[in-house]
Amino acid sequence: MTDSAVIDIRPVTEEDLPAWTRAWGNGYLRPYAESSVDSIRSAAARDRLIGAFDRDRCVGTYRSSPQELTVPGGAVLPVSAISRVSVAGTHRRRGLLRRMVVTDLEEAFARGEPLAVLDAARYPLYGRFGFGPATAMAWFEIDVHRAGVDPLRTGDTSGVLLVDPREYLKAAPGVYERLRAIQPGALRRDEAWWQEATGQHVTGSASEGPEPFFALHLDPDTGEADGLLCFDAEETWEAMLPRSPLWVRDLIAVSPRAEAALLRYAVTVDWVTAVHLPYRAPDTLLPLWLGDPRAARISALSDYMWLRILDAPRSLSARTYGVDGSLVLEVADAAGYAAGTWLLEGGPDGASCVRTTRGPDLRIQVRDLASLYLGDDSATRLAVLGGTEEVRPGALARADAMFRTGRRPWSPRAVRG
Repeated sequence: MTDSAVIDIRPVTEEDLPAWTRAWGNGYLRPYAESSVDSIRSAAARDRLIGAFDRDRCVGTYRSSPQELTVPGGAVLPVSAISRVSVAGTHRRRGLLRRMVVTDLEEAFARGEPLAVLDAARYPLYGRFGFGPATAMAWFEIDVHRAGVDPLRTGDTSGVLLVDPREYLKAAPGVYERLRAIQPGALRRDEAWWQEATGQHVTGSASEGPEPFFALHLDPDTGEADGLLCFDAEETWEAMLPRSPLWVRDLIAVSPRAEAALLRYAVTVDWVTAVHLPYRAPDTLLPLWLGDPRAARISALSDYMWLRILDAPRSLSARTYGVDGSLVLEVADAAGYAAGTWLLEGGPDGASCVRTTRGPDLRIQVRDLASLYLGDDSATRLAVLGGTEEVRPGALARADAMFRTGRRPWSPRAVRG
């Protein structure tokens, strides 16, 4: 067994790319393909790739990308988006994940990125590094026969237009940017993301599965796209009856009319008996656009985007708050990045956060502050679990009122891989 101390954690070079790609594929149960190496090579120009190397063998992978996160109030913060994290089964329990995470967070802090985010494949892994679940996702399955949408009523889907990938690619990024500007939890989608999503640039992972269909919703007043739909379907028959499932890959709308029309279109596609809608906000209004909302059943409910606060004053002063108020937060952070006692004063029009010598209203672990930050959790709930402590009576209720948002944050899929 190799001593973990002699395993090298370092940036990935051009020569390392095939080995790094193979190690990542092994971790994610994806077969090695030259096209995957090409995709990683193009990403390496803008992303930061770290590898754990046992001599010349790559046994751990880690990628972080420069990203942007919309926070409550509409401000956009630079973040480090972490993905493609894996450790070979032959090298677990040797601290390799810790070394890669610590290395990357130190570099993110040095670059001035106030936050880091990731999609945790396993829940227990990242809390010890100061990450907390900051958004959640629901997976809906719609029974088309119960949905209560008449496929012959064209008014329900007026404005929806099926388009080819190139036409979709011209309009869809603009629709998403309009949503991102107002959606807490949303990340930027770069050009490479859209190229892969539309099949204009195919990678080893993007080429899996059936070819997608594309639709836009056009605003009847302006003629501009205000909604997008990407889906695929599998032709299935049982006893000469259609039983085809439809999978929504993406449904983004910036108007209620567009959202309703696109969903109703999805549930009226010929031969489709079930529509799957993954990665939606748990409080989405989508089921309520159906004649019978009970036709939309939640088949999975889970944490989704995890967040790590690196710069507490910058992060906390960037967002707005539900009511005017002030809180003194004593933040515990074993890594030291966000540790300290901070005076937060904020409201609907803005906020400030500075270090203070005043006594705390709340003592809070940095992972709990991450869960509170976008408004998806409450200080009162977190206190029950032990990571948040009320020092001054009434501080929990005040924190709940300040951090609360009218709708839950949502993270539409944006990180490639």
